[in-house]
Amino acid sequence: MNRKLIKPGSTIGIIGGGQLGRMMALAAKEAGFRIIVLDPTPDSPCVQAADAQIVAEYNDEKALRMLAKRCSVITYEFENIDYESLKKTAGFAYVPQGAELIRITQNRIYEKEAIMKAGVRVAPYQVVTNEAELNTAVAKIGYPCILKTARGGYDGKGQVTLTKESSLSETKALLGHGPCVLEKMIDFTKELSVIIARNTAGETSLFPVVENIHHDHILHQTIAPARIEDSVKEEAQAVALQVAESIGLVGTLAVEMFLEADGTIYVNELAPRPHNSGHYSIEACSISQFGQHIRAICNWPLRKVELLKPAVMVNLLGQHVAKAIEQIPLQPQWSVHIYGKKEAKHQRKMGHITVLTETIEETLLSLEKSGVWQDVQKRSEAAMND
Repeated sequence: MNRKLIKPGSTIGIIGGGQLGRMMALAAKEAGFRIIVLDPTPDSPCVQAADAQIVAEYNDEKALRMLAKRCSVITYEFENIDYESLKKTAGFAYVPQGAELIRITQNRIYEKEAIMKAGVRVAPYQVVTNEAELNTAVAKIGYPCILKTARGGYDGKGQVTLTKESSLSETKALLGHGPCVLEKMIDFTKELSVIIARNTAGETSLFPVVENIHHDHILHQTIAPARIEDSVKEEAQAVALQVAESIGLVGTLAVEMFLEADGTIYVNELAPRPHNSGHYSIEACSISQFGQHIRAICNWPLRKVELLKPAVMVNLLGQHVAKAIEQIPLQPQWSVHIYGKKEAKHQRKMGHITVLTETIEETLLSLEKSGVWQDVQKRSEAAMND
């Protein structure tokens, strides 16, 4: 089997300096690699775990050429980088993931087209560019529905939920931003995700199906394994494999899904890199999503993924960090990850906690009783009472 094997001692370039890059770098360090980060912000989370930084914008061709000259392989830790610059970089550097997946996942229209091309369900949708098209699309799809910008937006930004005609007044800013996608709101019972890794030889590795709980459009908890029937788990993993093979994946892909009460699965979104819902794998699996990503881009054989123990992962937003740190002496079972961001910003991800457990329900209750996430609990209770 032909492989361009990237050996320990080589240097990996990471475009992006956030927490995903940090955990990627830490996994690479364990295998003996050196790390250079390209990011415009000095001392970002990934830089703290790296050997060097090139301080530059992601589309700076001179900086990208410098990165290529110093590295054996280049990867990226988030998708909001310049597609054209990455495509050009792939022409003079080894970027095994390529640029096409970035083009697809940066635009919800292209993303949905790629998912359907793979033969997988997405929520019914219409592309809209102006108010007249929006009115026509709403008439076809019906309420409730969600208008999302085709480009940009994360953690709930760049979207508006429409429940009745009067909601249409809230859409002007989004339509002014550019093309949008109007989606039917799926009445899901659970949100699921599957992380899949694939190397250039076409070898694939699937992580367990996990259950995700969001609040204010931000991931709050991941429960591994998902509390679903085995038949649903098998279908969810088959869906992820179908998408990965269709797009010619190299590296890591997170496939986010909605599960309806009748067992129907819809793919909601793709993330072409390690994902927040896979952080539990650092402690709970035979290899983490970050370690598997490094193996995939370096063309090592992929490890078989086994869930060693059930786990709950909970995100720490800016307002949770101080309380979580106070709990450290009282919670020996918590694995605490703090990302090293300079400022603990409200509603922004600053770290996470993972708990290995035999009893998911008891652990969920224990986390709630800790008092760290009181704001989430209050908003959840308020929503239930509406």
